[in-house]
Amino acid sequence: MQKARNCLRSLKLSIILLPILISLNAYPQNISLPNAYAHNDYWHKRPLYDALDNGFTHIEADIYLRNNKLVVAHVLPRLRMHKTLDSLYLKPLLACINGINKNSNCPDFPIMLMIDIKSDPNETYLALKKLLERYRPMLSVYENGVYKQGEITIVLTGHKPVDLLKAERNRLAFVDEDLLQVKKDTLDQNFYQTASCRYSHILNWRGEGPIPVIEQQRLCTYVSEAHRYGKKVRLWASPENSVVWRKLLDCGVDLINTDQLEKLKSFLQYNGHIYAKAN
Repeated sequence: MQKARNCLRSLKLSIILLPILISLNAYPQNISLPNAYAHNDYWHKRPLYDALDNGFTHIEADIYLRNNKLVVAHVLPRLRMHKTLDSLYLKPLLACINGINKNSNCPDFPIMLMIDIKSDPNETYLALKKLLERYRPMLSVYENGVYKQGEITIVLTGHKPVDLLKAERNRLAFVDEDLLQVKKDTLDQNFYQTASCRYSHILNWRGEGPIPVIEQQRLCTYVSEAHRYGKKVRLWASPENSVVWRKLLDCGVDLINTDQLEKLKSFLQYNGHIYAKAN
């Protein structure tokens, strides 16, 4: 009799757990979203961690050089000098690589960390360069004409120290090119990793009705030229809706710029196109 009762309990437990197990198999926890770009990531409640937990592999942080610290902020920092690039991003990413980061589900590497320089480009870069040397083993590098992929790739945008970087034979950072200049400056991904511009500089379409043919052709031309030299394309300040996102991806845009992490994650995972990759 007791054996029969135990069997009945096991059957009931299986019935209860089955939908949960099916759900876990259908929607894996650890995901990687190669097309997802966390714009101004530090605005989120948990900088870096919210992006990683949602599978983002391209993350943006704005920095200022103040009192020899690289402070993460969108406007001139005042009271939050403790929020540094090192503490919010580089140290946690290294912990993630070493398997000791307990605050996040790290996605597949490599991860691109886009650093938007808001202060003087040359002074800020020289300070950044010293900091990056401490993390050299995990970074993508350019050494004597050879590109070596690391777990983390640093790309600079905003006030870009282009001349300093071009003069270096060995460096730990790359540059975000102006997409509108992609036909003029044809350096490959050893210097430029990405090509970006404001959405409205190419498209006026906001997702209502079909995209105008001339605008689509203009976008495709820029995307094609960027891809020719191995650069990923991103349009910032783009409309935050799935109609626009789908068209951008269909036209070959590599990175979807968003402040709405979960909304984009849901779109990339479960919409009609399979853009997400499970680990």
